[in-house]
Amino acid sequence: MTTKTRYFVIASLLVLGVGLGTGLVAYYVGFPAGAATRAGGPEELQYIPHNATVIAYANVQDVMNSQLRQKLLQALPMHEAGQREFENQTGINIETDIDRLVASLNPDPSNTGTPGQGMVLARGRFDEARIESLMREHGAQVEQYKGKRMVVMTHGREGSSGDVPYHGTSFAVSFIEPGFVGLGSTPLIRSAIDLHQGGNNPQAGLSSVTGNDELMNLVRSLDSGNVWAVGRFDALTSNAHLPDNVASRLPAITWFAVSGHVNGGLRAMIRAEARDDEAANNLRDVVRGFMGLAKMQTGSNPAAQLMMQSLELGGTGKTVALSFTVPAEVFDVVGGALNKGFPRNH
Repeated sequence: MTTKTRYFVIASLLVLGVGLGTGLVAYYVGFPAGAATRAGGPEELQYIPHNATVIAYANVQDVMNSQLRQKLLQALPMHEAGQREFENQTGINIETDIDRLVASLNPDPSNTGTPGQGMVLARGRFDEARIESLMREHGAQVEQYKGKRMVVMTHGREGSSGDVPYHGTSFAVSFIEPGFVGLGSTPLIRSAIDLHQGGNNPQAGLSSVTGNDELMNLVRSLDSGNVWAVGRFDALTSNAHLPDNVASRLPAITWFAVSGHVNGGLRAMIRAEARDDEAANNLRDVVRGFMGLAKMQTGSNPAAQLMMQSLELGGTGKTVALSFTVPAEVFDVVGGALNKGFPRNH
C-alpha cells in the first residue's frame, strides 16, 4: 500500500498543481461569475480551439488579494523572481494588471514530438505600447495578422505554409481587443484571432472548445471556485516529463477536474474519471489508504487534524472524487516552519 499511496500522491499533486498553479503560480508566468457564457464557463473559452486537451481558469485578483496569499508572502523566504522576470520581458505585472485569465494546452500540429502548445488569454489593464517596446528590445518582431498586431519571439527554423509564416518555435503576444491580451504559441494566438473575428463557425473551419462536449461537460459540472482546471490526464502527465517507472504506475485515469476556492484558506475538489469501474475501485482503495495513512501522521496538530477530517471520498461508477479543506491555521504552521528554516534577506 505504501508504494501505491506514493504514486497516488504524485498523481494528486499533478492534478492539483494545474488547477491551483494557474492562480498561485501566477507569480511566475498565476474569473468572476459574471464572465460565464451561456454554454458554461468563462466567455474567453470561445477563443480557444476545439482540440484543447486541458483548460484552466483563475480569478487572479481574488487570488492575489486573498488572505492566503498574504500569509504565503509573509512565510515564503524568497521573492517572486519569476514574476519580476516576466514583467521585465513583457511589461505585464501579473499582480496589478490582470483581472482574470484562462489557459489552454493544445496538441502540437507540427508533430515534432513536443508535448503541446500553450496559450493564456487575460483580461485587465495593459500598457500596449510599453509591452510591445519591451518585447522588441528583447528581439521580438511585429507581424500583422488579419488586422491585428502580433509581437513575436522566434527561435529556430523559419519557413512558410501558404501565406502564413512558419516559425520553428515562437511565442506571441497580441491585443485581441482593448484590455484583452493573448500570450502563447504563435499558431494558437492566430487561432484565437480567427475565432474572435469569425466566431464559432465549424463550416468555415472555425470551432472553439465550447463545442467540445467532453471538456465542456466537465466545466459545467464544477462547483464554484476562483481557480479550476479540467482535461485529459494523459496530456497532463506527458507534460510533466515523469520517469517511465513513475508514469507506468499512475492510476488508469482518462479525465480529471480540479476546482479550488482560495481565500483565508483553501477549499478544493479533485475528481477523476477512471478507464473503467475496476480501475475506479482500485483508485478508491488507494485513496482510502492515503487518507488512513495521512490521518495517522497528523499527530496532535489541531490544524492538520481539521484538514484530515475534511477529507471526503465520493463518486460512483468510473468517477472518483476527493474534497478537502485546508484551514488558514495550516499555513500559519507552514509559515512558522519556513521562517525557522530559511533566513530572510533584507
